Amino acid sequence: MPQLTLVVASKNYSSWSLRPYLALAHTGQPFQEVVIPLDTPDTAAAIARYSPSGRLPALIHGDVAIWDSLAICEYLAETFPEAKLWPEERAARALARSVCAEMHSGFTRLREHMSMNLHARRPGQGRAPGVAEDIQRVLSLWNDCRSRHGQGGPFLFGRFSIADAFYAPVVSRFVTYDVALDPTSAAYRDAVLALPAFQKWAEAAKHEPPVKKYE
Repeated sequence: MPQLTLVVASKNYSSWSLRPYLALAHTGQPFQEVVIPLDTPDTAAAIARYSPSGRLPALIHGDVAIWDSLAICEYLAETFPEAKLWPEERAARALARSVCAEMHSGFTRLREHMSMNLHARRPGQGRAPGVAEDIQRVLSLWNDCRSRHGQGGPFLFGRFSIADAFYAPVVSRFVTYDVALDPTSAAYRDAVLALPAFQKWAEAAKHEPPVKKYE
């Protein structure tokens, strides 16, 4: 099988890159990782070598190139079905795809005012108009998924799935900005933070130089 190469942006800041990294790590497949620092004179040229859109993440698998986080996760689910990256039951799978799509295109106020920064601590910041509504929507989704399909494990659909990969950056934001969580959401947060792949990513982020634009 051709080598898998995942190209990601700076780990401390790139929520889009974290998502497919967690999904790929869950497959258990060996892969090469290329990290491209953000906001340097060479960033755009370095990204262009891998991604025709000029954006990251990107997955290279032989002559296949995929440059969208959700498309990468779908490709991994199809290529490695034994990893069971989507829930097996049809209704649960449909819900998982729906919550991923909502994360992929929504929560704009939360994204804007509570940007991902794994190692910053900013309690009380980021509470701009609309952010509280985004937070409540996320917590509602988490509670709904856990109550309907969370049996058999600590994640949104019991077993780890692409849905968890998609909400992991939000988990990190809630830690950074000290967002108060209900007991179900707090337990889910802790399960995501305990993922070995998440911990490995966060540890690597500690050793990156800060990027002034994102600090």
